[in-house]
Amino acid sequence: MSYWLIKTEPSSWSWNDQIKHKVTSWDGVRNYQAANNMKAMNKGDLAFFYHSVHEKSIVGIVEVIRTYHPDPTDLQGRFGMVEVKFMKTVPHPVTLEMIKADSRLSPLALVKQSRLSVMPIDDESWKILCKMGGIVD
Repeated sequence: MSYWLIKTEPSSWSWNDQIKHKVTSWDGVRNYQAANNMKAMNKGDLAFFYHSVHEKSIVGIVEVIRTYHPDPTDLQGRFGMVEVKFMKTVPHPVTLEMIKADSRLSPLALVKQSRLSVMPIDDESWKILCKMGGIVD
């Protein structure tokens, strides 16, 4: 299993929307690096659900339930999407400030490439972030 972080602006699609609908297509990604990250996702992979813009925090966890396939919102047919489903809410949201304050997390793309909307999370960082958020396996 691999781990990821997917970012969304809460005004477009929020964690509350994800909870309500349970399953959603993660579409609209128009960055090649983010798209390549989505191409690497497998069914069963887990992703942190990150609110960008004002909140800048990890607020939930979703599971990839359908791998990369064409995104019908891309009229030129260059980009695809994955489908994810609600798994759990992070009891204590993990802010970008908290992440940047922990030197063990400094290699994360979230710290180095703040605008990237889909990024991998290594196993050790996943464990650290889960602990910071109060998630007990």
